[in-house]
Amino acid sequence: MTISRRTLLGAGAGIGVGVVSGCGSNTGRGGGSSGGVRLAQWYHQYGEAGTEQAVKRYAAAYTKARVTVQWRPGNYDQQTAAALLTDSGPDVFEVNGPSLDQIQGGQVEDLTALLDGVKGDFNPAVLAPKTYQGKVYGIPQTVDMQMLYYRKSMLRDAGVEPPRTLDELVDAAKKLSNSKVKGLFLGNDGGAGVLGGTPLYAAGLQLVTQDGKVGFDDPAAARALGKLRELYAGKALLLGAPTDWSDPSAFLQGLTAMQWSGLWALPQVQKELGDDFGVLPFPGEETQGKPTVPVGAYGAAVSARSRHKEAAREYVKWLWVERTDYQEDFALGYGFHIPARISLAKKAGKLRTGAAADAVRFATEHGYAQPLLWTPASQTAYQDALSRIIKDGANPESELRGVVRKVSAELDRVKHTS
Repeated sequence: MTISRRTLLGAGAGIGVGVVSGCGSNTGRGGGSSGGVRLAQWYHQYGEAGTEQAVKRYAAAYTKARVTVQWRPGNYDQQTAAALLTDSGPDVFEVNGPSLDQIQGGQVEDLTALLDGVKGDFNPAVLAPKTYQGKVYGIPQTVDMQMLYYRKSMLRDAGVEPPRTLDELVDAAKKLSNSKVKGLFLGNDGGAGVLGGTPLYAAGLQLVTQDGKVGFDDPAAARALGKLRELYAGKALLLGAPTDWSDPSAFLQGLTAMQWSGLWALPQVQKELGDDFGVLPFPGEETQGKPTVPVGAYGAAVSARSRHKEAAREYVKWLWVERTDYQEDFALGYGFHIPARISLAKKAGKLRTGAAADAVRFATEHGYAQPLLWTPASQTAYQDALSRIIKDGANPESELRGVVRKVSAELDRVKHTS
């Protein structure tokens, strides 16, 4: 089974890790020897050809320690969660987090000092969920994002302008729908799975506030989610497409005039459609909203049970802070992603023009990531309600009241744990 970086951006990709046993002790970690310190580094299994060879090449170029790279198929989050509780896990590991439990449990090292002098150059949206009580526990590697693709010719023929507000998105989807084409594709479930908190941020709200409170206890939340139900009920959404939202096939085949998908799809869309497409953030709600795109980033972390913590920190700094050439190669040499460093994203040749440049601007100016305090329990409560609102026509106000209660209790729980 291969895993793509895009999976961390699905709405169900909150950092829910469970502890499992039997992940094995073949970690590649060895003690210090006459050959110097040995470090074991883990990555999840990417679906992009060449990525494994690239990270092994980076490791081989490091001269201060012998770094052994492991490519880990299967449920990587569970594997790492279990390994962090043992003495046979990795020294350095890639993580969709670290999770709040791992940070509060002292399972990962403080890496704040690695960013001295350059912290402001990292995309703040993806750095925030790796920061707890002012300390950084993961160094972002690359940024992935979602955005709205639209077919210029289809909008032009229907007399529709690219939507800049949520109401305009609803109206455009309806006008673009006919017997052969649907106006919008948000996934085969009508957007319940992929959109997550995006409509809330587009309404000017957030999942969790800076001071750790529920960030969507506001009438604007119900209005925004009600618009998604209107799209679903109005039959303006493509449902039952041969592939789901992460694949641009429905858009490329002309089954939909607009599709929500990821940055990773852009090279294929550009190759097949040329200039006949544009990209947009999720449109803001009219009264207090703002354009929004979800972003996410795997990061490099250091296990607190490593026997060589300082050497592991030095290696992470070398690879993910100092070696900007490797960082750009990792982001754009084998797939299509944005370097976590803002300066790199601005100067990378593949990201300087057209829709790619627009995407970088969206991620920098309008990006949000799931907050560290947004736990799996909160995620489940919200996602279940969102699905009922969109697909079943459940009342947004009453559904959200129930979610607010559950999330508030969950936030109280995690704050008391700290």
